[in-house]
Amino acid sequence: MQIRGSICVGKKRSRELQFMVDEYAEKIKYYCSFEDVQIRPNPRNARDQRAQVDDEDAAMMNLLRSDDWVVMLDERGKDIGSEEMAELVGDAGNTGASRLSFCIGGPYGHGRKMRERANKSIKLSSLVLNHQIALLVLMEQLYRSWTILKGQNYHH
Repeated sequence: MQIRGSICVGKKRSRELQFMVDEYAEKIKYYCSFEDVQIRPNPRNARDQRAQVDDEDAAMMNLLRSDDWVVMLDERGKDIGSEEMAELVGDAGNTGASRLSFCIGGPYGHGRKMRERANKSIKLSSLVLNHQIALLVLMEQLYRSWTILKGQNYHH
């Protein structure tokens, strides 16, 4: 199964953050093919929050295929631990999906279409995380998930 590690709304990443994302991407590629996609926030420079969310939502939806298993990262999503994340990654291959896509919204969250399209909604923390921190936490958890699934020593 291919993992689209993230479809993330956000501005240009700092050099340091991109280095960390690339480091985890290389580790994850040992287990599966992996892709990281970034969407420009507020592509039409809308002044109203709803219009901004709708534009970001449309851009994200355009990147998804009908057979993707979509996990939306959301502050109101289900709180899961690392073992449950590993189960989610491991079970995604049994869904008939060809690709597992994790979606990180912009500053105002996800739009209606993404909420309807998502197969699962999870949160990475009870704290609200900005999209860059959420991406880094996601990357580390994806790597951790694979080491759990393969019985390797990274987790404990």
